[in-house]
Amino acid sequence: MQFCTHCGTVLSMDMKNHSLSCQRCGANEPIQSTIEYTNNKNPHDKIVVLGSKERNLRTMPQVRVECPKCGNNHAFYWMVQTRSIDESATQFFRCTECKHTWREYS
Repeated sequence: MQFCTHCGTVLSMDMKNHSLSCQRCGANEPIQSTIEYTNNKNPHDKIVVLGSKERNLRTMPQVRVECPKCGNNHAFYWMVQTRSIDESATQFFRCTECKHTWREYS
């Protein structure tokens, strides 16, 4: 960011004249430095391939709680702040057998 030497206003780029121009007093100043942008990220780095073994991994925590649908005693759980910040979070459960999902308010 550069400022006008005459009035101190922020200069904007004038692409026609390849210079910096002041919107307030109309002064033009040459561009003194060149900015180069390089993208070092490889687009192939973002691709994630999951094998059949990895798809079956369960990384969510489990708890012993009875499923209201099938009676299984194990479920995954997570908490979400669904109400205002001064109230407790909502705890969600998902049965490890039938995948039924339910919630409990603390």
